[in-house]
Amino acid sequence: MNLLLAVVLLLAATLFYTLFIRAKDIPPPDPVSPTLHLDERKAAIYENLRDLQFEYRVGKLSDADYAQTKLALQKELAVVVAGIEKMQPKPETAGKKGSA
Repeated sequence: MNLLLAVVLLLAATLFYTLFIRAKDIPPPDPVSPTLHLDERKAAIYENLRDLQFEYRVGKLSDADYAQTKLALQKELAVVVAGIEKMQPKPETAGKKGSA
C-alpha cells in the first residue's frame, strides 16, 4: 500500500511540474543561422559529388555522363557557396585608407 501511495505521489508531482512550468524557466531557443539552408544544400551537393564519383569508378556511368553531371553539380555548388559568402558578415579592414 505504501509503494502504491509513493508511485501516485511521484506521478502527481511529475505531472504538476511538467504542466505548470513557467515560461520564464524555459531557455530561449538557439538562433537559426541565416545560411542554414545553404549549408545543408552545400553538404548535399558534396555528398552527390561523392556518390557520382563512386558510381563512375564502379562503371555505372559513361565518361560523358560523369563529366556532364559533375559540371552541373560544381556549378550549383559555386552558386551556393557564393550565396553563403554573400550572407556572411564582412570583416572590417585593419587599417583604413587616409588615416595617418
